[in-house]
Amino acid sequence: MIPNVLVTGGAGYIGSHVCKQLAAARYRPVVFDNLSRGHRDFVRWGPLEIGEIADTQAVECVLRRHRPVAVIHFAGLTYVGESVSDPLLYYANNVVGSWSLLRAMHRCGVATLVFSSTCAIYAPAGSAAISEDTPQQPSNPYGSTKLMTERMITDCCSAYGLRWNALRYFNACGADPEGEIGERHKPETHLIPRILMAAGGELPSIEIFGSDYDTSDGTCIRDYIHVDDLARAHVQALAYLLEGGSPTALNLGTGTGHSVREVVAMAERVTGRPIPVLLSRRRPGDAERLIADPRRAELILGFRTRWSLEAAIRSAWNWHLSEAGRTFGEIPLPASRAIEISP
Repeated sequence: MIPNVLVTGGAGYIGSHVCKQLAAARYRPVVFDNLSRGHRDFVRWGPLEIGEIADTQAVECVLRRHRPVAVIHFAGLTYVGESVSDPLLYYANNVVGSWSLLRAMHRCGVATLVFSSTCAIYAPAGSAAISEDTPQQPSNPYGSTKLMTERMITDCCSAYGLRWNALRYFNACGADPEGEIGERHKPETHLIPRILMAAGGELPSIEIFGSDYDTSDGTCIRDYIHVDDLARAHVQALAYLLEGGSPTALNLGTGTGHSVREVVAMAERVTGRPIPVLLSRRRPGDAERLIADPRRAELILGFRTRWSLEAAIRSAWNWHLSEAGRTFGEIPLPASRAIEISP
């Protein structure tokens, strides 16, 4: 019998990619999502249960109906800027919603959890790579809500024997290499999709927030990890816990940083199109550089990234072209519509 795994927020960007990987690994992903920011057409590898994570009774009903061996928890809001302008929204959804999920899990006897966390919980580390031992000092409400949730989870481990992994992402990017799903946000605020929107003529330019940072070209540096690698790490973390692994928090990144200008230049090479740039002021809450030290995930899970940033941008561009064709009618494309993707 194929084991069920409840995936909260599984109709979203990362959650849907994880569902595909779960199905390939012989699990049945059961998606629990309110579809406020997820997409019904991204739910392809198991059933969809529509509901609010803050509704503990609704979560309990789904847990009792499907009896999952574990939960993978993505149902959180993730925009730094939005968290600064509307922190109560983030505390209500990310903290209270996670409390509701943990309460339902405890009541139903589901004791294994993989939590979608973030590198935004860490204090600035200067030029050093960020390890799991880097001090925790979030610079925005988004990071604070994720850190609070991690602390709730560790307390539940002590009190109830909850088995857990918290996976602290760096910058997710790219799309399914087979083109079935990808990144679709409304509004779209993430760098690489907006760069590709500018390349496709849907935006007049790409806005760079801050060009006076203490970096080689003045723009922020981030560690970009392909969503396919992230999804594979979740399946490995789940298997690790189900085989008796110890609760732990792990960074997921490549260990290599790229500046915003470098990402723009790489996208120009991939798309074969010029990408206009508009320089703006820094945004509140943005760190100068965030680069992972991914060695603990390799040691504990055997996890290594497979995809380069260029391959991630190629997969995202293919997805962007297919989305633009469906939404707006055919748009002018490069000589080859589908770009070959390789790690």
